[in-house]
Amino acid sequence: MLLTPSQTKESLLRKLRGVNQVPDLPIVLAPLLNYLQQPVDSMQVAEVVRLISRDKALTAQCLHLANSPLFGRWQPVDTVHGAVVALGLRRMREIATSCCLLNLTPRASKLDPVVFWEHALGCALASRHLARAVGFADPEKAYLAGLLHDFGILMHLWLAPREFQEAWEKARAAHIPLQDAEEEVLGVGHSETGRMLAERWRFGDPLVAAIGGHHDVAKVTAHRSLVAIVALSDVLCRMGGLNHGYSEERQVDMVEEPAFAVLSEEFPAIHTLDWERLTFELDTFVVEVHQLVNVVSCPK
Repeated sequence: MLLTPSQTKESLLRKLRGVNQVPDLPIVLAPLLNYLQQPVDSMQVAEVVRLISRDKALTAQCLHLANSPLFGRWQPVDTVHGAVVALGLRRMREIATSCCLLNLTPRASKLDPVVFWEHALGCALASRHLARAVGFADPEKAYLAGLLHDFGILMHLWLAPREFQEAWEKARAAHIPLQDAEEEVLGVGHSETGRMLAERWRFGDPLVAAIGGHHDVAKVTAHRSLVAIVALSDVLCRMGGLNHGYSEERQVDMVEEPAFAVLSEEFPAIHTLDWERLTFELDTFVVEVHQLVNVVSCPK
């Protein structure tokens, strides 16, 4: 018997509260995420190496990436320390977090994990870029929030794979936001389920706010600027070449977005932002993101 959206929502949230069917948070991810939220100049190479080395799969992926032609390596790197030195702490922060979360994607999922992580990484890059453009104090936190913003999609893949597939196909056919289709089919969008898991796994208040609020910025009461940056970056990516595997048919005026109004309260510079130029600059990320995610998701 098919469940109604409200029944599906209750079933999903019941599973989520028990997290019996959700993979345990990789032992390295929580301390790694907490540590990597610091400014790069406050981090120590030895500590990053220690945290990464605690997970064999993560170690293998980072080493594979460090030796990728994408980063112009001429000499092989065979240790995590060498990888950190070769790529730099900033790049290793991006790669380590991406690898950890990529490993949470269900192997039997019909959703191409490459598509999912291309959007996540694209939003991360766009968030950092926009944060710098408006003068946000911590562009690296904006990067991490952008990377994690669709965390709830992973939960839907684990807890309600059939219903989520139906929602994704509905969104693709109607060219509507995935969040809207999820609410119609599952009774709840990925922003809410993502927020619940982020709280349970103690991601910290700023990340919880960005994950839970990026589709409804007007209702956010804390960390509003960070949430607004992620929300605008998400829209930019969904309208561009880093979406959820399909295009949305709607016209977007960034100045009319609720997130723009939130940012304009604290950062007047946003009123002089050249959106056409910003969009062009973000387009240059597409090739890099495609290459990066394919390298990370397909270790030899």
